[in-house]
Amino acid sequence: MADTLRRLSDRIDRLAELTGRAVTWCALAMVLVQFAVILLRYVFGLGSLWLQESLAYFHAALILFAAAWTLRAGGHVRVDVFYAEAGPRARAWIDLIGALLMLLPFMVALMWLSWPYARRAWIILEGSRESSGLPLVFLLKSMIPLFAAQFFLQGLSQAIRAGLMLSATAPRDAATS
Repeated sequence: MADTLRRLSDRIDRLAELTGRAVTWCALAMVLVQFAVILLRYVFGLGSLWLQESLAYFHAALILFAAAWTLRAGGHVRVDVFYAEAGPRARAWIDLIGALLMLLPFMVALMWLSWPYARRAWIILEGSRESSGLPLVFLLKSMIPLFAAQFFLQGLSQAIRAGLMLSATAPRDAATS
């Protein structure tokens, strides 16, 4: 059972890493697009709402789809009052309780609440309010439930790893040894 859970956790981690590495290219795209916006505006006197809106799309993709990878790497902010001084077993308990009581329920709620929002956008193929804007708002809104699903999976992986760590270091009964 532990091996199956470990393999599941490894697959979730690989998905987060693959997605995270892929969306890091959005940072380069943001720099290039911002440079183009500035160049067009101040050198040629032209504005491009399409380019400006694409910055928001790249930014959203980068933030939302790199979040699970950041969680995997331990890069999110924690309350270090307890965590910094805690040993490995206490950290595993904090990770497990945090995932089960906060992260996973919140991601389920976010998926549940954002799904109709994204679904409606797809039904009408929602586009920009501006006539020269991007006609892809439905894709932008779809990022929210996708983020919640991926972050849920990464939280599940974190809970699995914490549970495995706690079960591996649990004191064994002398009668069963």
